[in-house]
Amino acid sequence: MATTTVETTKQLIDYRTEAGVAVITMTDPPANTYTYEMNRQLDDAILKARMDNDVYVLVLTGAGDKFFSAGANIKMLASVDPTFKYYFCLHANETLLRLEHTPKLVIAALNGHTVGGGLEIAMACDLRIGRADTADKVGLPEVNLGVLPGTGGTQRLSRLVGKSKAIELMVTGNTFSMEEAKEIGIVNDLFDRDSFMESVMEYARQFCPPNKAAKAVGHIKRSVQTGWEIPMESALAVERELQASLFSSQDAKEGLNAYVDKRAATFTAK
Repeated sequence: MATTTVETTKQLIDYRTEAGVAVITMTDPPANTYTYEMNRQLDDAILKARMDNDVYVLVLTGAGDKFFSAGANIKMLASVDPTFKYYFCLHANETLLRLEHTPKLVIAALNGHTVGGGLEIAMACDLRIGRADTADKVGLPEVNLGVLPGTGGTQRLSRLVGKSKAIELMVTGNTFSMEEAKEIGIVNDLFDRDSFMESVMEYARQFCPPNKAAKAVGHIKRSVQTGWEIPMESALAVERELQASLFSSQDAKEGLNAYVDKRAATFTAK
């Protein structure tokens, strides 16, 4: 009698929603290094959040309190052939572009060391929040392995901090503190370690209705992401079309009326 083998897929991404916020957690502690399998699950989670009309903000973080992510799993990379490596990097690029293309705000909650591909993931998010007064390190040390930051690092870092500073940070391969990352412009803000995730969630909820017009937040993101590297005239056309879409929304009517009536607006994301 033939036996059937049932394959079980290890859960490497945890997905949950809370009050309009989708929390996506990389769950391969302690370092939360990513593999093709993790990226497949991350891809699925991004699409799930994108398609959920009750989700307005995505928060991406790592399991535990030591690492957001240390990047790609080096043991895995050392064991596969160059063709696999190429398509692995291609898929990782596509997954992170999906974060940027999703017209919902994406916040990276950097709950520990954020290095290598971990920083590359964080830079594909719209905002990055780190932990204050910790030993958490940030950086792109790939040069020390004889390679470059190959999941968008060379491109996104240079757009965040400028070409010369980005080259300096990558060719030295040094890591630096969250405080230094904030000074450089990689990290947007620092929250207290003891209440970190609670503070991040409170921060994220401010961009959800009724506090903010979530469609406007998403359109602002989309206008910036789409317009960043196209000619100004084309970028302004994108901005006008997105604005026209917002002008026909219920939230725009509510916002304008609330201003005239001198009251706080109550948004519904419609």
